[in-house]
Amino acid sequence: KESVTKEDLPYIISDVLDSTMIKEKIKLQHYSLTSTTGLKPVASISVLIDDKVYEETASGDGQYDAFMKAMWKIYSKLKKKHPVLIDYVVTIPPGGKTDALVETVITWSFNGREFRTTGLDSDQTVAAIKATMKMLNLIENERMK
Repeated sequence: KESVTKEDLPYIISDVLDSTMIKEKIKLQHYSLTSTTGLKPVASISVLIDDKVYEETASGDGQYDAFMKAMWKIYSKLKKKHPVLIDYVVTIPPGGKTDALVETVITWSFNGREFRTTGLDSDQTVAAIKATMKMLNLIENERMK
C-alpha cells in the first residue's frame, strides 16, 4: 500500500497493538494462492513449527478455504487439535478504494472457549491469513503455559 489514509489509522493501530502481544511460535514462511477460471483455488504453504519446516498443498472453495485446508493437513500430521472458525467479518473503511486496508476479524472456538483475532492488509485473503496466524500462535502460547 503506497499511502495511508486517516480512515486506515484505527485499523493500523489496532493491528499493531494486537500483534505485539503474541510470541510467534508458528511462522508462515511462504505461501502461494492460485485462483484460475474453471479450476478450484489452490494454496501451497510452508510453515515453521518447532524449528521444523512443513509444506502442504490443498484446494478449496476459495483461496482462504484452500489455505485453511493446507494448514489443517499439517496440524493433522502433527496430531494437533485446531479450532473451528465460527464467524468471519471483513470491514473496509468508509470511502475505501481498491487499495484500502481491509480488516478481517475471525471468531474461533477452541476447547470450549470463543476468541477473536484480527488481520489487516490491503488484500482480503492476506488479512484473513494474518488473523489465522495470530490465532495459531495464541493457541501455541497457551499450550506452553
